[in-house]
Amino acid sequence: EDLRVDGRGCEDYRCAEVETDVVSNTSGSARVKLGHTDILVGVKAEMGTPKLEKPDEGYLEFFVDCSANATPEFEGRGGEELGTEIATTLYRVFSSESSVDLKSLCINPREHCWVLYVDVLLLECGGNLLDAISIAVKAALFNTRIPKVRVLEDEEGSKEIELSDDPYDCIRLNVDEVPCIVTLSKIGYRHVVDATLQEEACSLASLLISVTSKGALTSMKKVGKGSLDPESIFEMMETGKRVGKSLHIALQKILDEEESLGTSRQKVGFLG
Repeated sequence: EDLRVDGRGCEDYRCAEVETDVVSNTSGSARVKLGHTDILVGVKAEMGTPKLEKPDEGYLEFFVDCSANATPEFEGRGGEELGTEIATTLYRVFSSESSVDLKSLCINPREHCWVLYVDVLLLECGGNLLDAISIAVKAALFNTRIPKVRVLEDEEGSKEIELSDDPYDCIRLNVDEVPCIVTLSKIGYRHVVDATLQEEACSLASLLISVTSKGALTSMKKVGKGSLDPESIFEMMETGKRVGKSLHIALQKILDEEESLGTSRQKVGFLG
């Protein structure tokens, strides 16, 4: 009947809170609360050497840390497996060349490039982790500022790198093509987005799809022990594209609004 326990329809997300620039010692950061799911993402830009197979590009590295406070399952080494699984999914989502312009991160082909270390910290798990993480990663990349660099060459041909001191003289990443993940959980004959923990417990199979702001699918993965018939997969893909596009529009609007406030905006941080 398109009605869930908490009153939402099948294609409705819970209210999400997004705040950027919450960690001072990072190049960019964001915190996202989606229902009871709480995610913190920090991006650090460090200089590195380009990979051999892509000498004129920078690259992203993902690390996922599951706080033991998030859920009792993460005590000891319980969260490591999940952390690795999430990092692998993020690598897959960002493996499409159009998602981030990696060429803009190159300083000197074959010698120097920017490496973006994306650290994801799960503070609380209340269902639908991957969607919340992907929103937080996109918001943190939008907030990332990379210092401008000049390469100076002396008479002997040795190169020296000079970083700009001006905090406003920086490169911004274009996040228009960065995808968001939409998880569709199959419950009975219907599928729902943004499942709570209880709904996840009722679902035997889910489909993770990453969608760009234009509604293009970049990757897809089935999760869970249950099976999905082809017809419902196509239906879920169409729902995912539709929901994904509206998710991008809402997120971009909030990010632009927050940025337009400039230095005058009040930061909530962890006290909100």
